[in-house]
Amino acid sequence: MSEAEYPRPVDPVVSTDIPKVVSPYEGQHLPMKTHLAISAYWFATNFLWGALLTVMLPAEIKKLVPFFPVTALSLITGLSAIIALVVPLFAGALSDRCASKLGRRRPFMAVGIGLNVVGLLLMTLAYSVATPLPKAAPSGAVVALLTSPSFLGFLLAYMVVQFGNNITSAAYSGIIPDLVPEDQRGKASGYMALMSQLGTLLGAIGSGQILGHAPEPAKFALIAVVLAGVGAWTILGIRENPLPFAPPKIRWNTYVRSLWIDPRQHPDFAWVWITRALVMLGFYSVLPFVNYYLTDVVGSKDPGKDAATVLGIILIASSVSAVQGGKLSDKIGRKKVVYWANSLIAVMALGFIFCRSLEEAIGVGVLFGLGFGAYTSVDWALGTDVLPSQEDAAKEMAVWHISMTLPQSVAAPIAGALISMFGVTTAIVNGEPTAHYPIAGYSCVFILCAACFALGAYLLKNVKGVR
Repeated sequence: MSEAEYPRPVDPVVSTDIPKVVSPYEGQHLPMKTHLAISAYWFATNFLWGALLTVMLPAEIKKLVPFFPVTALSLITGLSAIIALVVPLFAGALSDRCASKLGRRRPFMAVGIGLNVVGLLLMTLAYSVATPLPKAAPSGAVVALLTSPSFLGFLLAYMVVQFGNNITSAAYSGIIPDLVPEDQRGKASGYMALMSQLGTLLGAIGSGQILGHAPEPAKFALIAVVLAGVGAWTILGIRENPLPFAPPKIRWNTYVRSLWIDPRQHPDFAWVWITRALVMLGFYSVLPFVNYYLTDVVGSKDPGKDAATVLGIILIASSVSAVQGGKLSDKIGRKKVVYWANSLIAVMALGFIFCRSLEEAIGVGVLFGLGFGAYTSVDWALGTDVLPSQEDAAKEMAVWHISMTLPQSVAAPIAGALISMFGVTTAIVNGEPTAHYPIAGYSCVFILCAACFALGAYLLKNVKGVR
């Protein structure tokens, strides 16, 4: 391709200054090995979050902040999610314009993974030198956290993890729109859902079951090795056609204005964004607190191990429905899959309120997982189906990605407030202080989760351009 085939615009704005790049897989039927290479990074990043969010972070926070762990976990999750909200908007746009011979996405992915590994090393260091916070009045808990060097050091290290991870994920979000032929995106989304479930599953099992009582550095090292090794599978295993020339530099004031995608002009994109935001609000209001729910409601004596077990069962069920849901959505339509999946999830979210044993939680979790796997199997396909344009796909996928990151920044604080508003009691267990929250708060969170999933399914009826 010569520059003459793609004349530079005289007055570039945002997307019209990016030359169109034909996928190296155009017109091909992608084999399994290509689908696996494309989705491998999704395994790596979900391995990271499966280990951190469900097992390691709740356990570490409980040791660092034994008297008010829900408040601390809400704060660290909410503040760090601001990084996930902002970084993809700019990293995605920069990757759209990357003129490297390696392609647009892979250089950013490599840099992001490197920063992510550095963040994990910093978390190890911050945790190893931290000292537990003393008891504080409920009204002064946030002040105590934000003035504690131990908590702030741990928070900043966790933000480095978020920063690196979101650089990689922002660039990676353009991979399917860039490379996968449109008639195979449902299948590609299904593979991504499968890798997501497997990554989260093995991350939780690795940190909770296999290395449950191992030193924290061993857990962080495992995450770093998997992230770098499996991430390299995607970087080295896919092909990208580079841009034929470097686009003009971004005019950032114009770019920031372009992040507003007018819902009147692109109503399908707006409704998919809204429905996904509701689903993620429901999901992330529950996920960070599974460990504490098992302790306070189910009565678990080893919440790290049991959280890994429950999540593992949920994700095994999710994996069963993930690939099949993506393939089915190519045939019967995305919306029908979401209607059934979200309805099942909403009912099962309410079911968790009545669980009083690990076996009951696992039984409800199986059905919850089947629904969630079916939803995630069409998640990316829905997003790519309604993109306003393909030329700056990573930027627009980053806007779509806000529908996941913005709910994360508010879900944990909202859920934490609901759990905490019924009070907290502390007791000394095995010589260590332990906080206990009543069932009523967790019930409110599960009701919120069910309502979000149900509303997310109902509002999808407004999307007209997707079956």
